[in-house]
Amino acid sequence: MAAIDLRSDTVTRPTAAMRQAVFEAEVGDDVYGEDPTVRKLEEVVAELLGKPAALLVPSGTMANQIALRAQVRPGEKVIIGEGAHVWMYESGALAALAGAQTHVLAGDGRFTAEQVRAAFTPADPYLSPSKVVAVENTHNMGGGLVWDQAEVEKVVAVAHELGMAAHLDGARLWNAAIATGKREAELAAGFDSVSVCLSKGLGAPAGSLVVGDKELIRTCHRFRKMYGGGMRQAGLLAAAGLHALEHHRARLAQDHEHARRLADAAAEIDGLAVDRSRVMTNIVMVDLTRGTSAQLVAAARQHGLWMGAVGAKRVRLVTHLDVDRAGVDAAIAALAKAAVELR
Repeated sequence: MAAIDLRSDTVTRPTAAMRQAVFEAEVGDDVYGEDPTVRKLEEVVAELLGKPAALLVPSGTMANQIALRAQVRPGEKVIIGEGAHVWMYESGALAALAGAQTHVLAGDGRFTAEQVRAAFTPADPYLSPSKVVAVENTHNMGGGLVWDQAEVEKVVAVAHELGMAAHLDGARLWNAAIATGKREAELAAGFDSVSVCLSKGLGAPAGSLVVGDKELIRTCHRFRKMYGGGMRQAGLLAAAGLHALEHHRARLAQDHEHARRLADAAAEIDGLAVDRSRVMTNIVMVDLTRGTSAQLVAAARQHGLWMGAVGAKRVRLVTHLDVDRAGVDAAIAALAKAAVELR
């Protein structure tokens, strides 16, 4: 029996049609700025996000890190939400590579403009001055939570009022757009920099983009080189990304539907608990009322379900284009069997 892999939406594989697009891609040397397919992808994403320019990079981590590096100097501070990817899952790069400090705001990953104002520190010989506010939408460790756009706008306004830049980690912004019915440009409005990922729900094999004004992108281009992110015939990846944007964005609604189905079923399994009100996109956080997450993950594997532990008593399941409704139902059955074994 083939495994049902719900560890992440990063495990998706290119479809046959995407592989064909890659095969037919026109390419050039992107380090020289000569890859036409990369240029087209950057233009398309910049337009979708409502910004003047975009830059293709290998990964979401690099996209976030060079965008923040371009807007903060060593010793300065980035304000983030609890569990932010830029702080929790990017290998300490803000400190190690940018020399930046972080101020983590309490909450579920989302925060308010009032919290930003209270956390702000001005330029002072004794303080680390606050220079950037980073928002993550959707918020991964919050369980794919979508921000209220009115609060986003307030956060960005306060950041600018206080002389800070605003960065949007939009790795799953495509999911937020589907969940809210808003265009990506609306969700990105006001931010000085935005990162978006092609290799999660959209199903491309690799690639993210940084989006912003032309001066910011010029600076990010230099940091991309410094961080080792220059690629040559990257049009192969860009073609996959263009195909994903055209064919896979609307279908994210199916992943959201599958996540709700999974959450509803998991909430009814003895020994498991799910806050269904927090299942907004394609991520389901399941809490255990007995046993440990490591035990549940191991037991589920024996029944053909792969998932990830994100705490001693919490597991994460992420729906994606490689798992259809039948696969979700099989995952539910496997999860129920695994939970029984923890009694």
